[in-house]
Amino acid sequence: MEEKLRIFDLAERQLGLYPGLAMFSSKINGNWTDLKTDEFISQVNALSKGLIELGVKPNEKVGLIAESSVQWHIVDFAIQQIGAVVVAIYPNIMDADYQYIFNDAEIRVAIVSTRSLYQRIVNIKNSIYTLKYIFCMSSHDEVRNWKEIVQIGSHIEDGHLQKLKNEVKSDDLATLIYTSGTTGKPKGVMLSHDNIIANVRSAREITPCKAYDRGLTFLPPCHAYERMVIYTYFYIGITVYIAESFDKIGQNLIEVKPNIMTAVPRILEKVYEKIIKKGHDLHGLKRKIFDWAVSVGENYDPDPQKRSFVYDVKLNLARKLVLNKWYEGLGGSLQTVASGSASLQSKLTRVFLAAGIPIYEGYGMTEASPLISVNHYLRGTRVGTVGLAVKDVQIKLASDGEVLVKGPNIMMGYYKNSEETSKTIIDGWLHTGDIGVWEDGLFLKIIDRKKELFKISGGKYVTPQPIEKKLVESKFIEQAMVVGDGMKFASAFIVPDYGHLIDWAKSENPNLLKLSKADFLKQDQVIKKINQEVRMANQHFGNWEQIKRPIIIADEFTIEGGELTPTLKLKRKVILQKYKTEYDHLYQSAID
Repeated sequence: MEEKLRIFDLAERQLGLYPGLAMFSSKINGNWTDLKTDEFISQVNALSKGLIELGVKPNEKVGLIAESSVQWHIVDFAIQQIGAVVVAIYPNIMDADYQYIFNDAEIRVAIVSTRSLYQRIVNIKNSIYTLKYIFCMSSHDEVRNWKEIVQIGSHIEDGHLQKLKNEVKSDDLATLIYTSGTTGKPKGVMLSHDNIIANVRSAREITPCKAYDRGLTFLPPCHAYERMVIYTYFYIGITVYIAESFDKIGQNLIEVKPNIMTAVPRILEKVYEKIIKKGHDLHGLKRKIFDWAVSVGENYDPDPQKRSFVYDVKLNLARKLVLNKWYEGLGGSLQTVASGSASLQSKLTRVFLAAGIPIYEGYGMTEASPLISVNHYLRGTRVGTVGLAVKDVQIKLASDGEVLVKGPNIMMGYYKNSEETSKTIIDGWLHTGDIGVWEDGLFLKIIDRKKELFKISGGKYVTPQPIEKKLVESKFIEQAMVVGDGMKFASAFIVPDYGHLIDWAKSENPNLLKLSKADFLKQDQVIKKINQEVRMANQHFGNWEQIKRPIIIADEFTIEGGELTPTLKLKRKVILQKYKTEYDHLYQSAID
């Protein structure tokens, strides 16, 4: 039987198994600087003592709002090992969400990363009933720094800290993670140490890396997915390299040469667009070779038995001439790129796999700690699916196609919300709200969110996600949201890719370039181009699903604008409300 572990035990376990390991590496003054496991533990213990002195009690909820950093993980472990509960919160949500989460979790102590976050919490402090202390990781005048916590706890003895650590049980609540709230107020997902460690062990089974390998992280660790992956790095003994920023990921990949990293589809789309744009800057024969190699990649199948001899000859040539350079551009050492959080375009998956970039798409949700299924190197991959159930996790489909999940990774429940818990976990099965189908009887494919399916007035169901996914495959469409519940036909809000449209206009009609963005997108020639792209996507769907008369939106959907969740999911109700005038006008004119 496997030993019981609390999450914070991963550091001591790592020290025992891999002494001398650099647990983290991050850029300090322009240089990658290592933090050894024993140094990490020492800093964690010092902070824990300060939290004890502040009066933090077992099961008390402590707020943590920060971007990816070594400090985030020090705070995470320092809270956990005294039996308190980490409330990990995104640094880019609305003030109203902060207010709700702080009050719901009754947070008394919060640690934030930046002065601006510190000020935001101070500004709403009067509407947070329990908040007493706010500390900031970065140093500023007139701002309480987290080093104060260490200073005030310096007199606490090791024995007292050890006693509190010993009292933490593996089935205790470790963290509260508030869901994104696409359909209302955020819900606090309660995850125990056992929940997350079970998921770590499942992830370890399908990770082809070993101790002393390198992992690059740039996603926020408050996201359940990235957090569990980093815990898995600790479990395996992989050094965690923390990227400097989204803008410097390309440079960091070359410097670190990681063996493993995680990504969300939006990041991979940006990488792909950057590569394609470079290719389109080529001329003559070089451009033709580039385009040919990409077209070969788009037809790649990871199953060698499904590829012809002629295709493999073309693939080898495409790799030698073009595609191998893509792999080298990502550091040249990647064994796994785990993609999650949203659906990845099949075209991108095929091209990246053809280039030797080992992308494995998976599926999960916070309520499952979060990993449920994934494509992986042991059992192969099926493009367009989210792979097979991971170790110790069972998946079945309900009569309506809803994905149901059972396993040791399933949450304890929603905090202070037994009603929602009883609706979501029935007879031990987590009802995910996602609709799925099986491919080859083993590989799970997610079709849509149950709540996002809608009927047009003729009584036919429309499933938005596959249509949206196909629409954004066009380089001229940045974002899309399918609408039309109860209406005569389906339409979509379309956010065009302005940059690609500008490139197109240079040869089609240079006079368009003189216009402002708003006026440019209103031009008949531009609207016609968008409609052509929509018609191409429509060919893949039944007549009732096809998008008619799309609504072109000039401004991109963003987290800051309130249209996207921190995990980049569409807030459909918010978007529909924001563009209600355009929506009403479309369907009213259709009646007229």
